[in-house]
Amino acid sequence: MLPDGLPVPADGALPASVREGLGGRQFGAYVHIPFCRVRCGYCDFNTYTATELGSVSQESYPDAVVKEIALAQRVLNDRGHNSALSTVFFGGGTPTLLPASALVDVLERLRDTFGIIPGAEISVEANPDSVDRDYLAELHAGGVTRVSFGMQSAVPHVLATLDRTHDPARVPEVVQAAKDVGLEVSVDLIYGTPGESLADWRTSLTQAIAMAPNHISAYALIIETGTAIARQIRRGEIAAVDDDLQAEMYELADAMLAEAGYEWYELSNWSKGGAYPSHHNLAYWRDTDWWGFGPGAHSHVNGVRFWNVKHPAAYANRLNGEQSPAAGYEELTPEERFEEVVLLRTRLREGMPTKDLPGATREKVAQLIADGLVEPAAAFRGQIIPTLRGRLLADVIARTLT
Repeated sequence: MLPDGLPVPADGALPASVREGLGGRQFGAYVHIPFCRVRCGYCDFNTYTATELGSVSQESYPDAVVKEIALAQRVLNDRGHNSALSTVFFGGGTPTLLPASALVDVLERLRDTFGIIPGAEISVEANPDSVDRDYLAELHAGGVTRVSFGMQSAVPHVLATLDRTHDPARVPEVVQAAKDVGLEVSVDLIYGTPGESLADWRTSLTQAIAMAPNHISAYALIIETGTAIARQIRRGEIAAVDDDLQAEMYELADAMLAEAGYEWYELSNWSKGGAYPSHHNLAYWRDTDWWGFGPGAHSHVNGVRFWNVKHPAAYANRLNGEQSPAAGYEELTPEERFEEVVLLRTRLREGMPTKDLPGATREKVAQLIADGLVEPAAAFRGQIIPTLRGRLLADVIARTLT
């Protein structure tokens, strides 16, 4: 479901208020590729298999994105925005179902339209079964700097429960191929799948670490309403997620990754030696600006959030009719922006300066420190930094605002 919001003008114009303080803000691009060969049982992302696309094809889709890039340029220029892109992220879905040349062409259009700063991080999500060395080499030659593989698990029965179809033996091969062509590599893991034991999870962590990627993400499985796995749990076909076991799995991940030289920098993310964080995702958590291209993609420009219609056909039809694909927008109040900043920054190891909190909230944070929910050292560094357990309770920090 898309959120409620105000209607967006047909030309996509943003409120005039975004002009205030817009200059110099960091700017990124997210490009949503909504295609998957198979819908995974746990996934509630805005993705589609070939039979669900209607009049839109994978071949024609990049043309629609290029039209939105042109629209974004007009809208942003009208509001005085002139920042070059500092990050680009192709996500999905499975971006690598498109030819590498198609992704590179979209990247080139972004470069020609907005500019991309030197040394920018350019990431592509990939299914291990949808790429080979030649494909990865073409991405790298086209300007991509980083690839993120959806490993999820190294254990076949866990992958089967998740409806993941890739061969786990394939993952080390493509990770090495990506390294060989000069790409930074991240692998994504999921823990807490029904039927997954602590030993299973240790196996997945061990194999992920053995591949020595630059970055590892580990996400707790969340059962979303309307997914296949939610229906299986409701019917009693598989067990419900065990929250206590998930907490143990998180602690195991943190311990094993730290021992292997990975530094935790965000609730679910670890970087090798602290040198390879996802700069695109950090930009989200630091409340910067980005434009989300594609059906269902969300954007943020200086306190204004807007989101596109969900279905690829509706998205393409609007752009073909020279209309914005945006379905709605909201303009955040200063209070809403502050609450959001606290929620986002307390996910990060760097935290946020306590001096930026209102007086009453600073006092409540001091009590959290006294109660052991925030590291005592944070008081000396002037930062809110959750403890290991506290990371799982970031909403406690947010409730200090009320």
